[in-house]
Amino acid sequence: MTVALRHGAGRASTLDLTPDPSFAARQRMEIRDLADAARLWRLCWTLAWLDIRLRYRGSMLGPFWLTLSTAAMVGSMGVVYAFLFHMNSREYLPFLALSLVLWGYLGSLVTEGCLTYTAVEGMIRSMRMPYSLYAARVVMRNMLVLAHNILVIVVVYVTLRVWPGATALLALPGVVLWLADSLAVCVLLGSLCARFRDIPPIVGSIMQMAFFISGVIWKPSQLGPQEWLLNFNPFFSLLEVVRAPLLGEVPSTFVWVSALLYSAALCGASWMLFARVRNRVAFWV
Repeated sequence: MTVALRHGAGRASTLDLTPDPSFAARQRMEIRDLADAARLWRLCWTLAWLDIRLRYRGSMLGPFWLTLSTAAMVGSMGVVYAFLFHMNSREYLPFLALSLVLWGYLGSLVTEGCLTYTAVEGMIRSMRMPYSLYAARVVMRNMLVLAHNILVIVVVYVTLRVWPGATALLALPGVVLWLADSLAVCVLLGSLCARFRDIPPIVGSIMQMAFFISGVIWKPSQLGPQEWLLNFNPFFSLLEVVRAPLLGEVPSTFVWVSALLYSAALCGASWMLFARVRNRVAFWV
């Protein structure tokens, strides 16, 4: 409600008495934002595909350049680290290929998630669209890149004649969990980084450290009796629920419980923050 105030000499001013949206109202707006983004999934797909085409514009191989670089990394690192770790190449190469491809998705998603809103400030300021759509755009773009890199895993499996069998189907719940977490990460980091521009370098440093301590290039079994400590690493737990089934192994109950707890904390934090700052994002970018 707006009240007009009269001053001397005919001067007038207004006072806005409209209360801030309540917590329940913010929740409804956030649900509406997600629903609107879901209805625009075709637009999200088109924007994600356009991002990839523009990124590799003028390139002969397009996103397959990233696939070739991943294959080269797997081949070179596989030989060296199998020798250093005294491991059988037939067992280590599938593990390394799968780990690097999956971690490539996680690392790229977190890095690009920091720019979810700042990278599209022109669109945010010029048109009214659900903010969740921009987060879904980042997720879908990285999923398309992941789909290209899966070719590396298939080639390694076929060459070494290994296959996880029906156990690989257990990775599907993990993929669903990843999708929910990916959207939450983009919304959370996108909102924080729109307000605090110092966060992206910090996130980059954290991801670099996490790469070396999350069992990506070395097998968790190499820790021996201390292997259980990895379950307190959220990156390892979330990686393992997808990686283990694709290697023909069943993730332990402890891994699944910790992954679910970390995901619940991440989604809860993202939901609460986005409900609070959703109306301020346009002013921050």
